Amino acid sequence: MISQSKKVLFLFFIFFNGIINSESILIQNVTIYDGKNNNPFVGNVLVDGNKISRVSTSNLRGDKVIDATGKILTPGIISTDTDIGIVEIGALSVTRDDSSDLYKIGFSIYDAFNPNSVLIPWNRSNGITSTLTLPQNTDSPIGGLGSFFVLDSNLEITGIKDNVMIGRVGGSGGESRSETFSIMEDLLEFASSIDSKDIESYQDAADLIDDSPIAETMELHPRDLKALYRLINDDLPLIIKANRASDLLKLINIKEKYDLNLIIIGAQEAGLVANKIAESDIPLIINPINNIPESFDELAANIELAGNLERIGITLMFNAPRSHNYHLIRQGAGVAVANGMSYEGALKAITLSPVEIFNLGNRGQIAQGNIADLIIWDADPLEPSSMPEKVFINGKDIDLTSRMSRLTDRYTKNKDKPNGYRN
Repeated sequence: MISQSKKVLFLFFIFFNGIINSESILIQNVTIYDGKNNNPFVGNVLVDGNKISRVSTSNLRGDKVIDATGKILTPGIISTDTDIGIVEIGALSVTRDDSSDLYKIGFSIYDAFNPNSVLIPWNRSNGITSTLTLPQNTDSPIGGLGSFFVLDSNLEITGIKDNVMIGRVGGSGGESRSETFSIMEDLLEFASSIDSKDIESYQDAADLIDDSPIAETMELHPRDLKALYRLINDDLPLIIKANRASDLLKLINIKEKYDLNLIIIGAQEAGLVANKIAESDIPLIINPINNIPESFDELAANIELAGNLERIGITLMFNAPRSHNYHLIRQGAGVAVANGMSYEGALKAITLSPVEIFNLGNRGQIAQGNIADLIIWDADPLEPSSMPEKVFINGKDIDLTSRMSRLTDRYTKNKDKPNGYRN
C-alpha cells in the first residue's frame, strides 16, 4: 500500500513538473491591433499554454521573451470561403473531395479534411490560422455542409464539424431563378414540418421521404433530412451565394419567413438594397477588390462597396477567388480601406467577425482568456508586401516553412551546385 504522504508527494511532483514544462511566451513592445478596437497601442501579450493570459501596457514576465519592437501583432486571420484540406489541384479529380454524387443537403466534407494539405503551410505562412472549408454546391439550391478547421497541421483535427450549410441562386447555378427559388421554398416548407421523432431512425426518415413529393422527387436521403432539420431548428448558419439585387431582396424575404440564420456571399449589388440588408441584419461575405462586373448578376459592382456597406452598419467578412491563395483576403481588406472602409472594420472582417457570425469560440480578438492565435507582422498586415515573422496557433509557435519557401531556397542558395544536389 502507498502511504498518504507518498501519494501527496507524487501528485505534487506531477503538478510541479507540468508547471516546469509549460513555458509561457511574452511578446513585448509590440503594436497591438486587437481585432475589435480602432486604437492600436504598444503593449505586451503573455501567452500561457494555448491561451492569452495577460494583455497590458505594463511590464510582464514570461519564460520566453520575444522583443517585437516596431512590429505589429494581430489575431490570426480566419478565411470564410475556402476548399483548404479537401482540394489539392482543382483540375485533378483524384485530389478533390469537395463534391458528392449521392448526398445533397447533408453532404459533409469534414471526414475528408487533410491536415497535411500543401495549401495549409502556404496560406498559414501568409497569416491564415483557421478556415471555413466549404464543399461545392450540389444540384440542390440548398445543399452541402462546411466545417471550421484550425490550421495547425495536427493529425488530431481541431475544428467544428458541419457548422455551416451552403446554397446558391442566380448565375452561379444553371437553373431558372424561378425554379431555384421554388425548390428552395419547398425544401424549407418541408424542413419546417419535420419533427425530431421523424428522424429518430433511418426507417422513420425514409418513410417521411416517401410521403413528401419534394423529398422524393429530389431523391433525398435520411442524412439530408437531418441536415434540413438542423437548418430550421438549430440556428445553423446558411451561406447563400447571390449577387443580383433582386435576388438579395428575395433572400431577405425567405430569411424572415423561415427565421433563417442567413449569410449572403458575393452580394456585389448589395449597394442597391443596402438599407434592406441592414434592417434584416444579414452579414455579407464579399470580395472587396471587385470593381467591374464578372457576370450579368454583378452589373452594379463597385470597389467602394465595402466602405459604403460598413457606414450603414452591415457586418462584413471578406473572401478571395477560390484558388490556392486564400491569404489574399488581407490584400482585399487593404483595398477596402483604400476605398473608404475603416482600418479597424477591415481587420475585424478577417478576424473577429467570422468568430461572432459562425460561433467559433474564443478566437479572433487579442484579449485575456482567448485562444492564442496570433501573428507578428513585419509591417502593416493589410499591405501585400508585409509578411508574418511569427505565427502562433493555439499558443504554439508554428514553423513557417512551406513548399514554396523550400523551392525558393533550392533555387536561390548553393548556386555553385547542380540543381539535383541542392537541399
